[in-house]
Amino acid sequence: MSELAAMDIPDDPKLVNNITHFARALRKAGLPVGPGRTLDAIRAVNAVGFSEKADFYWTLHAVFVSRPEQRAIFRQIFRLYWRDPRYLEHMMAYMLPAVRGAQEDRRAEAAEKRAAEALLDGVERDAPDLPESETEDEVEIQIDASKTISSEERLRTLDFEQMSNAEMAAAKRMIARLSLPVKPLKSRRTIADLHGQRADWRATLRASMRRGGEVQRMAMKSQRIRWPNLVVLCDISGSMSQYSRIVLHFLHAVSNTKGAGWAKVHAFTFGTRLTNITRHMRARDVDAALAAAGAEAQDWEGGTRIGQSLHAFNRDWSRRVLGQGAVVLLITDGLDRDDAGTLEREMERLHLTARRLVWINPLLRWDGFAPRAAGIKAMLPHVDSFRAGHNIASLEALAEAIARAGDRGEKDRLMRMLD
Repeated sequence: MSELAAMDIPDDPKLVNNITHFARALRKAGLPVGPGRTLDAIRAVNAVGFSEKADFYWTLHAVFVSRPEQRAIFRQIFRLYWRDPRYLEHMMAYMLPAVRGAQEDRRAEAAEKRAAEALLDGVERDAPDLPESETEDEVEIQIDASKTISSEERLRTLDFEQMSNAEMAAAKRMIARLSLPVKPLKSRRTIADLHGQRADWRATLRASMRRGGEVQRMAMKSQRIRWPNLVVLCDISGSMSQYSRIVLHFLHAVSNTKGAGWAKVHAFTFGTRLTNITRHMRARDVDAALAAAGAEAQDWEGGTRIGQSLHAFNRDWSRRVLGQGAVVLLITDGLDRDDAGTLEREMERLHLTARRLVWINPLLRWDGFAPRAAGIKAMLPHVDSFRAGHNIASLEALAEAIARAGDRGEKDRLMRMLD
């Protein structure tokens, strides 16, 4: 913990009250902290002591943190709370609105906004006082609206991991309005069509036989139009939990959008095992759908076994759902515990079975991303398109990736790194 060197614990912190308040802030930020854990933390600090700041941090960490994704929230709240006895004043200044355009002075770190909201919950944040010489009528604030963007436009490009609770709720409302239209496919089968471009010789001869062999008109036909299936394989392991929840909101919107064009939408989750949640995504209410899907998928926020999960899909489900030119969306960061050889074989089989295989990876949001992990190296050659999936704009861009047969996203650039 390099940050601990700059953290000063208050000289007279009233330790029990401060730990209780700290635990309450963790609970408001989303950690499962109750009275039992709070008492355990007080007893642990009393037993261990806190002559060293690192000991104090890791003692509380051992009590309050039970999952890897909770570490970022705990670190931010610990840094904000124990760094300065006057943390509320500092955080109120941080949270106050300011006229500085739509962009912030700096990008918030992971879970920082949620930590600030948890610490300031219930605290009234008034606007700064005006000088006595200025009255409300005399103050005039001029903003050049041509150089700003709306809050909704800013939300489109904001990383899901950087969103506050309020921004996450607004993002979910925006995602509920999204759709993923697809172009129809022309089947080899034909259908009778008065305005068709092809002659239907069989229908013409059958009609002529009913009239003594006289042909009165030529029967015409055209190619039948059909719609493909959409199959989504979503990683719900610990490293993907924040993104997978948003993707499932998006999947629910696609599953319940009329006129999108998909014949059927099939949804699967995987962490350490594969789970079919298709029927849950058909529920009208998104909260009920996600709650049912969460109860069905017992491996939520656990480990990752992509190779074994794809093997289960290829063995049990591929023939059922990948017929008729299905499009597959694979949402995962590619960080796999399985053997890379197994993963490569299953990816190759999935690629050969699907009409298009689009890989959505939130790690692609980093400018310095490179395919160094063994799992990513094994998967990348066997996808048609490789795209980011870390904000609303990237989800909207999926329509382009699916509609254009030649879209490859970032695959070509990353493949050159592997050569």
